[in-house]
Amino acid sequence: MFTGIISEVGVVRRVVPGGTSRLEIEAPETASRAAVGDSIAVNGACLTVVGLTGAPPWSFAAQAMAETLDRTNLGKVTPGSRVNLERALRLGDGLDGHLVQGHVDGRARLIELRPAAGSHVLTAELPDDGLTRFLAPKGSVALDGVSLTLIEVTGRRFCVGLIPHTARTTTLGGLKPGWELNLEVDLLARYLDRLLGKRPDGLDRAFLAEHGF
Repeated sequence: MFTGIISEVGVVRRVVPGGTSRLEIEAPETASRAAVGDSIAVNGACLTVVGLTGAPPWSFAAQAMAETLDRTNLGKVTPGSRVNLERALRLGDGLDGHLVQGHVDGRARLIELRPAAGSHVLTAELPDDGLTRFLAPKGSVALDGVSLTLIEVTGRRFCVGLIPHTARTTTLGGLKPGWELNLEVDLLARYLDRLLGKRPDGLDRAFLAEHGF
């Protein structure tokens, strides 16, 4: 489990392709505190540490299955790519963002990153309507592992705000239009959608909307 608060931006140093690819990432702060078997979110995708360097510059290696590479943007990273990193949440840690599982639901294409009153507004678009029901203004979403608040949702497009700190300490501030962002919907929204699906007792979204909920 994660919070969507990025602790470090790492740099991919090597990609070893295969049925299960191996990513080697230079990340002094993260790797120096990690152990083999730990979980680390890389651009929002939960990966397992399988190797560590023993001296600076500290780096770690993680493996990614074909399913992970197909579903996320990790299949597109190359040596030199910058990636958002977060170590797994531990009991007693502060929950500063929102609950993030590291299970990427899909990808959203970056449309625009524009300045707005000293901050930035990021606009992205989903490829279809499959995930739009999980997005709501003022709700939470994780993009490339970063916990963000939705400003507006219109059809398949949505906007989030980036304060200067977020733009500076994550990869989001330097992305170009066309980049496919890893997207994880809010955990609570996912389970509420499941629970409020069509039920034999007639309690569903249409019933709740009809009665003012």
